[in-house]
Amino acid sequence: MSAQVSSIKRIRLREHVNPLSRRYLVPTPAPAWHEIYETWGGWLGIDIGCGRGEYLLHMAQQYPERNFLGLEIRQPLVNEANAVRDRLGLRNLHYLFCNVNVSLAGLFSDRCVHQASIQFPDPWFKRRQRKRRVVTPELVAQLSNLLVSQALVLLQSDVQWVLEDMQNCFLAQPQFQLLSEYPPHLPTEREAWTIQQGLPVYRCALMHIC
Repeated sequence: MSAQVSSIKRIRLREHVNPLSRRYLVPTPAPAWHEIYETWGGWLGIDIGCGRGEYLLHMAQQYPERNFLGLEIRQPLVNEANAVRDRLGLRNLHYLFCNVNVSLAGLFSDRCVHQASIQFPDPWFKRRQRKRRVVTPELVAQLSNLLVSQALVLLQSDVQWVLEDMQNCFLAQPQFQLLSEYPPHLPTEREAWTIQQGLPVYRCALMHIC
């Protein structure tokens, strides 16, 4: 892995935010992507709910020929992650503050995303909080419009029913096919911590067929 690898500062903030709060219901406009990325229009991977962004920080250095975008609802995490990116001079990586359930459809033109990941999303355990979950049928339909043919979708959680719920949302759309194996990958910070604790990680990978 590149010697550039750095760590995202662990700033203190609330673990969860309510995506249905008024402040998060205003769509984030699409930036001028050509001004952010050194080369725009090729391979693009997005990480939905990227948190502190360390997974994408490593991916961007491991695959400098690819572009990566992290979407995160907590503004302080986005600010710090972009500050680290700037210090490392990475022109294939960006983090964007947004509520993905409100903003995703307006961020890109159709058929431009080659890989999407949703890893360890907030579970929102209570039944009345179900509407706050990231993966919904509406989000899956929007994402399907953005994915190229044979794009990968990677899902992970440390809560089994959360993974099953996400998987079922995707498989309800005929454009997604479940793969038999999860591909080799760089672990997220949460994934590494969970495994270190001796706890299970639940995964599934899907392919988009359009």
